[in-house]
Amino acid sequence: MVTNLSKANVVMMKKLLVFTLIMFVFGYALVPFYEKFCEVTGINNLLKPDVLVKENWVDEKRWITVEFDANTRGLPWQFKPLQTSARIHPGEAISVMYEITNDSDREINGQAIPSYSPRFLDKHLKKFECFCFTKQVLKPYETRQMPVQFVIEPGLPPEINTVTISYTFFELPGSGSVATK
Repeated sequence: MVTNLSKANVVMMKKLLVFTLIMFVFGYALVPFYEKFCEVTGINNLLKPDVLVKENWVDEKRWITVEFDANTRGLPWQFKPLQTSARIHPGEAISVMYEITNDSDREINGQAIPSYSPRFLDKHLKKFECFCFTKQVLKPYETRQMPVQFVIEPGLPPEINTVTISYTFFELPGSGSVATK
């Protein structure tokens, strides 16, 4: 009876070890699977530069006014575009500078998240360079100018003449210790 119980325990232990090994491998396999899934479906691609698939052309018969907006959430930063709007032709590449200043006496990590109006503008907006692609670390009282380079494709519906590109900076975990007042 004791030997049957010992054999059953050994068999169960082997099954549990195999199951644990399979789950460990499955956990590691999920990361590249998830990344490929996001790449194929287009999910979570806000923080990567766009690439032009076809030759870009400029629609010189049409004008679009692009308004620029900047906000912060819970950060002691001043954040603003150096120009509030631009008038461009669809298909014309443009570069806009934003300025950010850390008004605190601590180093702060931040990430900008873009939003657009109208909501479907992201399908026609191709960004080549943007501070929103990476985490920004500002030292105490540091001021920095950061570019955004983009093009609005000529496929934007003709009834749209004004669009807004807005960025909101949020603080990331890992910033310096909170300043005392």
